[in-house]
Amino acid sequence: MYSNRRILLFSGGNLGDWAVTDIQADDVLVGIDRGALFLVRRGLPPHFALGDFDSVTAEELQEIKNSCPELDACDPIMKDLTDTEMGFFWALEHRPREIVMLGVLGTRFDHSLANVHLLRIALEQGIPCRIVDETNELLLIDRTVQLRKSRFSHVSLLPLTMDVTGITLTGFQYPLHKATLTIGQSLGISNVLVADMGTVEIDSGYLLVIQSRD
Repeated sequence: MYSNRRILLFSGGNLGDWAVTDIQADDVLVGIDRGALFLVRRGLPPHFALGDFDSVTAEELQEIKNSCPELDACDPIMKDLTDTEMGFFWALEHRPREIVMLGVLGTRFDHSLANVHLLRIALEQGIPCRIVDETNELLLIDRTVQLRKSRFSHVSLLPLTMDVTGITLTGFQYPLHKATLTIGQSLGISNVLVADMGTVEIDSGYLLVIQSRD
């Protein structure tokens, strides 16, 4: 039912009005824990809501239940996955055109980092996946990707494997040619896209591409 559509996951981290500006008519909205309340209160009831809902009150949970056609609540203790992981794997099962994760970055760095690691699972399954918040957009690549100049002024490259080899950049202020980045290096931080379109090429490894603004 949801294959070949975008699935947008709204989790309980940092969310704001910016998070709903890119919603398209055919998008599937998934509310994860407090992310479901965020959608309901903006008049955008999610197609599916899930989580342990330990971040909402009983009254707020009822508000979610009244608006959502499908809801799956689980025990907050007896589970092996975070709420965001559960939503992410639910999305993967439906083989969407793309997964966009919103509200998955926040004050809990452990959760934020774990959510970044989910990008690797999507990549290995051939499902395009991005993490977006107000000031950042993250994607993980293992091959050539083109980036369009956008509201994000900086582009940073960080290896998610020990080494990423053959990094070649075109259209950037600081070009690279067949470079290697190793975990711990800062060479890929704060580049600038000067052309309307830029290209990032790699030969091996997993490279985290972070577009950001101050």
